[in-house]
Amino acid sequence: MIPFNKPYMTGRELWYIAQAHANGHLSGDGPYTRQCHQWLRENTRASAALLTHSCTAALEMSALLLDLEAGDEVIMPSYTFVSTANAFVLRGAVPVFVDIRADTLNIDERLIEEAITPRTKAICVVHYAGAACDMDPILEIAERHGLKVVEDAAQALMSSYKGRPLGTLGDLGTLSFHETKNIVSGEGGALLCRDAAFAERAEIIREKGTNRSRFFRGQVDKYTWVDFGSSFLPGEITAAFLAAQFEEAATITSRRLGIWEQYHAWAGRHEASGLLRRPVVPAYSGNNAHMYYLLLPSLKHRTRFISLLKERGVQAVFHYIPLHSSPAGRKYGRSSGDLPVTCSVSDRLARLPLWIGVEDHLPQVLDALEGTVASL
Repeated sequence: MIPFNKPYMTGRELWYIAQAHANGHLSGDGPYTRQCHQWLRENTRASAALLTHSCTAALEMSALLLDLEAGDEVIMPSYTFVSTANAFVLRGAVPVFVDIRADTLNIDERLIEEAITPRTKAICVVHYAGAACDMDPILEIAERHGLKVVEDAAQALMSSYKGRPLGTLGDLGTLSFHETKNIVSGEGGALLCRDAAFAERAEIIREKGTNRSRFFRGQVDKYTWVDFGSSFLPGEITAAFLAAQFEEAATITSRRLGIWEQYHAWAGRHEASGLLRRPVVPAYSGNNAHMYYLLLPSLKHRTRFISLLKERGVQAVFHYIPLHSSPAGRKYGRSSGDLPVTCSVSDRLARLPLWIGVEDHLPQVLDALEGTVASL
């Protein structure tokens, strides 16, 4: 079976982990963490970049930084991972779900304004499959209504909007290095701050509410509890693994794009038949080749597609169940209008194997796809 995902190693990860042990520093914020912070600042141009133990943690830090209170509302898509909503629900806030665009599967910016109420405090966008949301109108709406913007860029490292790295256009951005992402550390994430205004407090919240980081930089003679917070930083073993990945980020992206483009060329020959639709990457978006998905005509077609591929030795998977239709989504959030595109996409989307090394199996994968589409 050709799996949907297989984590990639550059070859230096285990050596860097051994070096971290030799340095005598395995807890958070050691030399490899600082190296990763520097790489993120240089490659995203964010004012501050802080590693976290997951993208979920970075989203939870965002909710803390926004000082959300019970009853506050955060507008977001329903077609996303549960962490996008959970981070704000933990602060007592209400996720307000809006529909997605039929082309990019990102939040439909035309529906955001009608979802705004006096309790709205923020908009959380999700850059699905690494394709950028249309950020200019979203930022304009946020500015006009005095709202903050959080970018869930879990899938979007090395992608961009009009040349600007995703995760740095809103007030706060979050990244993931989960093993299913392009750049991985098993688990792991990062918080990006567009402006320095959030940076100092983010550092405190991340370090259990203390100014410990300032102490280690020699800026204070002792550290103490100064704000609320939690333990959001990863250990140095995670950072060492990630440092090796960052060094090869451009190469990893290039190789993934090569796979993505082969899928896209194959699917292009079948799109006119109406049996599938290819991903849409708009002109304003860079493409980091995080995911290659197909939209099938119906749930029945999608179910058969995945089953037939499995019979041919290839694992394809579906994606999110809409949050607004889930038990917790109905309990803690609400929908702004109907969400027909979200419901339709959830039933019809299938993701294909895309990982470094699958190139060696692409003839088999494409042959299996050809046979499967012919049998639908």
